[in-house]
Amino acid sequence: MRHFYHGLKVVVFLLISINFAMASVSDSDSFTQALKGRDTQSKQEAIAWLVSSQTPETSTQILNAWLHGDLYYFNDKLHSKYLSLYTISSHKVGSTATSVWDGEQRVVEKKSLFKKIRVNNRFRGAIRAELASLGLNDPNPVTRRSAVESLLGQTDDHIINALQTRLATENDSQVIELIHFALAIDTALDVNAATDKRVAAIHSLSDEKHAIVFKTMQSVLASLDNQQIIEAANYTLAQYQQSQALYSGVETLFFGLSMGSVLVLAGIGLAITFGVMGVINMAHGELIMIGAYTTYVMQLLLPNNTALALLLSIPMAFIVSGLVGVLIERSVIRHLYGRPLETLLATFGISLILQQAVRSVFSPLNRSVSTPDFMSGALQLNPMLSLTYNRLYIIMFCVLVFMGLLMVLKKTPLGLQVRAVSQNRGMARAMGIRSERVDAMTFGLGSGVAGIAGVALSQLTNVGPNMGQAYIIDSFMVVVFGGVGNLWGTLVAGLSLGLFNKILEPWAGAVLAKIIVLVFIILFIQKRPRGLFPQRGRAADS
Repeated sequence: MRHFYHGLKVVVFLLISINFAMASVSDSDSFTQALKGRDTQSKQEAIAWLVSSQTPETSTQILNAWLHGDLYYFNDKLHSKYLSLYTISSHKVGSTATSVWDGEQRVVEKKSLFKKIRVNNRFRGAIRAELASLGLNDPNPVTRRSAVESLLGQTDDHIINALQTRLATENDSQVIELIHFALAIDTALDVNAATDKRVAAIHSLSDEKHAIVFKTMQSVLASLDNQQIIEAANYTLAQYQQSQALYSGVETLFFGLSMGSVLVLAGIGLAITFGVMGVINMAHGELIMIGAYTTYVMQLLLPNNTALALLLSIPMAFIVSGLVGVLIERSVIRHLYGRPLETLLATFGISLILQQAVRSVFSPLNRSVSTPDFMSGALQLNPMLSLTYNRLYIIMFCVLVFMGLLMVLKKTPLGLQVRAVSQNRGMARAMGIRSERVDAMTFGLGSGVAGIAGVALSQLTNVGPNMGQAYIIDSFMVVVFGGVGNLWGTLVAGLSLGLFNKILEPWAGAVLAKIIVLVFIILFIQKRPRGLFPQRGRAADS
C-alpha cells in the first residue's frame, strides 16, 4: 500500500508539472523567466508564445537580438518584482539599453546588472526557422524577398522546409525566383542527393551574380571527387568569375566617370578665365574651397534640412565665389594683363591670403558636410554591381553645369562678348565692347563655377583650408590637355583623364597612376602644344 501511495504521488506530481510547464509562459515576465533559465522545453514554449502573441515586428526584433547575443535581462528588485528585457548593442558602461516591449531606454550604469540571454546551437536553428517563417509569411513581397535573401546558403532542415512550404503558395515572381535559388544551393551542397539533381542545381546557379555562388562552388569542389559534379562546378565558377570581371570593369568605368566629372567641375571655371583672359589663376583652388565652405555654412543655418541646404548652396556658392572673383580681378588682376608670370605670383599670394582667412574664421580643422538622404546609399543593379548615389548625382550635376555654361556662352549677350574678346580683343574694343567689364564678368563667372564645384566636392571629401591645393594642378592639367579656352575640350579631357587614372590605379596604385598621367600629358603637349581642341580665331596665335 505504501508503494501504491508513493507511485500515486509521483504521477500526480508529474501531471501538475506538465500542466504548469504548458502554462508557464503566458506574459512578458514569464517569457523572460523562461529565457534566463536552462530548461529547453520552457525556451521552446517561450518562442512559441512570442510568435503567437506578439506582432511580427516585435517578434523579429527580439529573436534577432537573441540570435546575435544582444538580448539582456535586468531584475530591478528595488522598484519592481518583474524582470525587464533589453537589447544592448554594446555591453559596456555608458551604453544604452532599450526595452523590447515599450522602447524605453536606460543607461547601463553597471555591467553586472545586465545579464545576457544565452543561446546555443540548437536554439540558433530554431530561432532562424522562426525568423524565416515570420519573414516568409509577411504580406509585403519586399519583406519576403529580404527574408529569402537572408536565408541564402542556409541548409538547416527547418529553413528548407519553410522555403518549400512558402513556394507552394507564393505568387510574387521575384520571391519565387529567389526561393528556387536558395533550394538550388541546398541541393548543390547536399551530398546525399542524386548526382543528376546536383549537376542540374549547379548548372542553374551559373547565371546567378550573388557572392554565395562562389562560396558554394568552392565548398562543392573541396568536398567531392565525382567528375560530373566537379565539371559542373568548374563551369559555374568560370561563368561567375567572367561576370565578376565584366561588372568590375563597369564599376571601374563608373568610378572613372565620377572622378572625371570632378575634374571637369574643377577645371571648367579655369578654362574660362585662363582661355579668355590669359590669366594663370593660382587662387582657383581657393575659390573651390570657398564654395565648399559656403555649403558648410548653409548646413549650419539649416541643420534640420540638409537636402534644402545643399540645393540652396548651389546658387549661394556661385554668388559668393563669383563676388570674390570679381573683387580679385578689379583689385589685382586688371593691373597685370599681358604679364602672365606676374599674375601667377599675385594669385599665388592671394591663395595664401584666402587660406589664412578661412583658418582664422573656421579654424584649421577640417569640417564635415552632411550628405542628404537622397544622396546616401547605392543603386543596386545586381549583387555584383552597385552605383553610389553621391557619385551618380555628381556625374549628372557635372552635365547640367556644363550644359548651362555652354548655353550662357552661346545664347546670351555676355557669352557673345566673351567670345568676341577671346578671339580678338582689339577688334572687340573697336566694336564698342567694354573689355574691362567683360573681363570682370568673365572672371566672376569662372570663379562662380569654381564655387559650384566646391559644393559638389563637399559631398566627396572633408572641407578644409587646404582642399583647394589638391585640385589646382589637376585643373590646369585638364585645361591644357583639352585645349585652352575650349569647353568641349575641358569636358573630354576631364572625363578621359578620370577614366585613365581609375584604370591604372588597380595595378599601379593611386600615386603612381597620377605620375603616369602627368608624364602622358607632358609628352602629349610636346606633340600638340594647343591640346586636343585648339582655340581658333585671329588671336589664337598671339
